[in-house]
Order: sequence, then C-alpha cells, then structure tokens
Amino acid sequence: MSNQEQLDISHNKDSNRFETTIEGQTGYISYQERGDTLVYDHTIVPQALGGRGVGSKLVKHALDYARDHDKKVVPQCSFVSSYINKNPEYKDLV
Repeated sequence: MSNQEQLDISHNKDSNRFETTIEGQTGYISYQERGDTLVYDHTIVPQALGGRGVGSKLVKHALDYARDHDKKVVPQCSFVSSYINKNPEYKDLV
C-alpha cells in the first residue's frame, strides 16, 4: 500500500472509533464524546500495518470528521497531538 492509496475508513459509532481493516488487521482511533468535544484517546495500528501511514490517515480522517461536525478536539493520544503539531491547519480544532 502506498502513501497515496486511499484507506476505507468507517465510523463505528457503537465502539466510538474510526477504523480500517487491511489484510485482516484492524487499525483504529478511538474517542470519547463530551458535548461538542471529541477526546481522541487512542490510535492503534497493528505492527503488521506499521510504517504504511495508516495511523496518520486515521487521525486525518478523525480530525476532518470533527471539523465537518463543528466539534472541538482534545488530543489525549500523543500520536494525535504530534499529528496536529506537524499539520498546523488542524490547530484551530484544539
């Protein structure tokens, strides 16, 4: 999978997470909803999918979702926090 390849990311509302499954491995970013704020608490990418940009694509999807739904974001997960620092166009969500 190249970095340009699209991931099929679904919103699993029952589990409060955005997830994608590749080759039988599921990566996800989980959240807690607090009013108009989404607390992104864990980004989990199986080792077999590491180094393929899966985590970054999940975080971007989650941040775009927050923006599209007028939500603020609490980047409790260090991976989400790091992504926002590297992509300042998302700092207004925090």
